[in-house]
Amino acid sequence: MTAFEAAILDVDGTIVRGEELIPGAIDGLRALENAGIDRLLFSNNPTRGAAHYGAKLEPHGLDIASESVLTSALVSAEYLQANHAGESIFLVGDDRLRAILENHDLTVTDDPDESDVVLGSFDREFSYGTIWESLRALEGDTQFYGTDPDVTIPTDEGEIPGSGTILAAMEAVAGREPDSILGKPSKMAAETAISRLETPPERTLVVGDRLNTDIELGNRAGMTTAAVLTGVTERGDLEDAAVEPDYVLESLGEVGELLE
Repeated sequence: MTAFEAAILDVDGTIVRGEELIPGAIDGLRALENAGIDRLLFSNNPTRGAAHYGAKLEPHGLDIASESVLTSALVSAEYLQANHAGESIFLVGDDRLRAILENHDLTVTDDPDESDVVLGSFDREFSYGTIWESLRALEGDTQFYGTDPDVTIPTDEGEIPGSGTILAAMEAVAGREPDSILGKPSKMAAETAISRLETPPERTLVVGDRLNTDIELGNRAGMTTAAVLTGVTERGDLEDAAVEPDYVLESLGEVGELLE
């Protein structure tokens, strides 16, 4: 008998790194499955929808339904659909994020002067021109959102700049911070995850590699948290960290020890 009914699992840095599975990840996922714990995969990757991660894990014998996957792209799209339907969104982000927004019947404009809302995110094509357009789009009281605060993204070749880096540039030129970050560790992200799981926070375990997103989300919501050392956080980072996990695991493969 375990104290947990559900688990929120980060993906990049916890289950996968780039396109490769992290050693121990499958063992951890199966341990949760065997214990009858509902699993919700929650990635701050703003370029992916739910189907991507299900397809990635299917060859390893794991059936991950679309409703068991959240990404910052999906949380952002759902929030904007609920609060800014019919408004023009100026997107600084990836084409795949644009497609996810449009699939939620949202209007994305390329004209910064027509923007009602600005959404900043990971953008490989970010340039001086983008900065200029962002300045124009953010004039006045235009609502300003970010998909996620991740400054870097772990890949097979090492870390690359993430959404947080793009948002920092947009903040600098606009002279203001986003009105809200919509992915982890925001209140919106926690509420969306809880509604998917339908499990009380005190019976939910959060496992992830980022202290300021995964662990912070769990701590704010009253969940039990476990940091893994397979992503951006190293053991030395924990000594003076402002955000403290309840547990530290070498990898997701050790999660079974928390279920005993």
